[in-house]
Amino acid sequence: MDVSERTQGPSRVKDDLAERCQRLFLSFLTEFEAPGAEGEAKYVADVMELVGPDRNTLTVSFRDVEAYNRNLAATVQDEYYRVYPFLCKALSSYVRSEHPGVVQEKKQFYVRFIDFMGHTKIRALTTSKIGQLTKISGQVVRTHPVHPELVSGTFICLECQTSIPDVIQQFKYTQPAVCRNPHCANRSKFMLDINQSKFVDFQKVRIQETQSELPRGSIPRCVEVVLRAEAVESCRAGDKVDFTGTLVVVPDVSSMATPGVRQEQAKGVGGGDQGVRGLRSLGVRDLSYRMAFLGCGVEQTSQTMMTGGIDPNSEITEESLGQQISQADLLRIFEMSKDRNIYQNLSSSMFPTIHGSDEIKKGILLMLFGGVAKRTVEKTSLRGDVNVCIVGDPSTAKSQFLKQVSDFSPRCVYTSGKASSAAGLTAAVVKDEESGEFVIEAGALLLADNGVCCIDEFDKMDVRDQVAIHEAMEQQTISITKAGVKAVLNARTSILAAANPIGGRYDRSKSLQQNIQLSAPIMSRFDLFFVLVDECNEVTDYAIARRIVDLHSRQEESVEREYTLEEIRRYIAFAKKFKPKITRESQEYMVEEYKKLRQRDANAMSKASWRITVRQLESLIRLSEAMAKMVCEEKVTVAHVKEAFRLLSKSIIRVETPDINLDEDQNTTQDADADMETEEGENLRITFEEYKKVSNMLILHMREFEEKSREGTGEGALKKQELVDWYLQHIEDDIGGEQEMIAKKLVTEKVLERLVKVDNVLLEIDGGDEEDPWLVVHPNYIVE
Repeated sequence: MDVSERTQGPSRVKDDLAERCQRLFLSFLTEFEAPGAEGEAKYVADVMELVGPDRNTLTVSFRDVEAYNRNLAATVQDEYYRVYPFLCKALSSYVRSEHPGVVQEKKQFYVRFIDFMGHTKIRALTTSKIGQLTKISGQVVRTHPVHPELVSGTFICLECQTSIPDVIQQFKYTQPAVCRNPHCANRSKFMLDINQSKFVDFQKVRIQETQSELPRGSIPRCVEVVLRAEAVESCRAGDKVDFTGTLVVVPDVSSMATPGVRQEQAKGVGGGDQGVRGLRSLGVRDLSYRMAFLGCGVEQTSQTMMTGGIDPNSEITEESLGQQISQADLLRIFEMSKDRNIYQNLSSSMFPTIHGSDEIKKGILLMLFGGVAKRTVEKTSLRGDVNVCIVGDPSTAKSQFLKQVSDFSPRCVYTSGKASSAAGLTAAVVKDEESGEFVIEAGALLLADNGVCCIDEFDKMDVRDQVAIHEAMEQQTISITKAGVKAVLNARTSILAAANPIGGRYDRSKSLQQNIQLSAPIMSRFDLFFVLVDECNEVTDYAIARRIVDLHSRQEESVEREYTLEEIRRYIAFAKKFKPKITRESQEYMVEEYKKLRQRDANAMSKASWRITVRQLESLIRLSEAMAKMVCEEKVTVAHVKEAFRLLSKSIIRVETPDINLDEDQNTTQDADADMETEEGENLRITFEEYKKVSNMLILHMREFEEKSREGTGEGALKKQELVDWYLQHIEDDIGGEQEMIAKKLVTEKVLERLVKVDNVLLEIDGGDEEDPWLVVHPNYIVE
């Protein structure tokens, strides 16, 4: 029996202020016109979309409300939580009056405010902000699954079958206090009528203070954000987001489940999941609360404000750019794109406080521009992000590079390898305190999606943790199968890593793999490897000392920039919109250069044959595309490939060229007694650059003799002593005395022996003297 219509319920209090706001907001929707649009309300088209089954939220600019009626805007701002249901009622009545008979009777409508100017820090959210319209920003660190939430329940009394509609739910399951039937005294036995109740999509999101808002030495604070209706699934872990809404108080269910706290389940109060505790025997019960943020509007900040106002997802059209940035900024971008020396100017303007290391600056600059991500016909993703690793001695500004990139990049996460675990770098599966469900909490690589992840002390990471990022560095995904959660998450990030050599100092007599504690698979995933060696050089030391003293004494005055950081950030966001295509000439040049790298690797002169793989060819393509992006061109030209190859070669050669031990072949052929004859056991060593210079001069001279022999004007082969004499005559102007002459002669003889016995570049011809044999160049050898 339904007696709810015939019985007198509790008298409802009439809210005059809220009803006045409802009438004003209804007239605002009806009358407000956009500038330049005569005779047509601004939100008519938006309201038309709400008629469909997929839409239920109207986006309203708070600036429009202020322009229409300042009193209405002030009331909404100060009494937002109080008047928000009435604003939704005004929207519902407006939609139903404009489209009568079309909208379902049970459909609910919601209002979403954007363009609200009052920004509040997470740290400043106090009880004085409860119920007021406010705006907060932070980085999303955890997202929960979407659930249906009961907002208005209809209950049926189990004793008299009375229907009790419209029981408002306040963030917890709330039953009627008493049955409406005056002849029924039921206070506990009710059943929810699901068909007549109203539900809405509900999602919880946890956000954390951004690094820019965090006071020095403080721990970042977090706050739970509650999203409803169309606001759900509008942000993901790692996004920097602005939330518009209000601070509310909700029951603290999680505190009831903490160890040491006795949880009392009170009968007739809806179970034990309401935060109720106390001493049942004494009749004492209390309800603990916590603050949460009820968000109605969600706006991305990392893609517009942090990139100078340019949305990276929009197309390159004059109209779209005109809506995002001013005409003066657009003109400045055009001027920068026409700068002939923009490569050098951008790299020096980004790192003005770091002296030298120009190649590293250019490599990091190309990393920020990135290549073009592609997807094959078989749905295989090819990454476009560039990974860079810096290896070097202490005090060579490695961490300074990482810190400046983390401060500059719109979306960047800075972490240390020693203090990070595999779960902290990728993702962790944690148990929700309230629901008990397992949810995914994003790690550093997920938080840096579509950005840069700076990892310092990369060599200090455990091997198990390094293996965890293999997939993220190449496939750019993170696969998780834990606690019944199976997911593949995107980690489209560039990795900028810094590592120290084993023992603290880089040993030039060893290869790179022997200098750092990294596996070959992870090293091959880096596009660029830079080695910083702290060498004693009077000119360089003086310049660095002057730079540091100027920086400490004059600070801002000593920093010289061609472009400001805001201009560079805006230019990079604009240039990343380009998707350059590789021309036919560039393709052929890439193939030829890759063949040279492989042939150089096949020679015995190179010790690290694992280094040059197909991944280096893909690195060459990505760097070439980044060069084309930097100058805002639609095509990758041969000039772009040449510069990318130069940078790649600098990186590869630098890491593969330890000092040459010219006595190495002797030490392998002689026994231990012969080693005692060398003076103090020292071997003759020269740098790789010097070795290449001497060997190339000798080989080119022998090639000239071979050419003359084919023409009939030469002998075709040279004796070893003739080559030594020719070389000494060629460099006699650079020799200072007799001792240096003897040393140069010894070095030349040792180089020739190594070219014959170790590198197999020169061949001995039978029939000559053992001490002075005939020598020819191997026919397949290519001079670099």
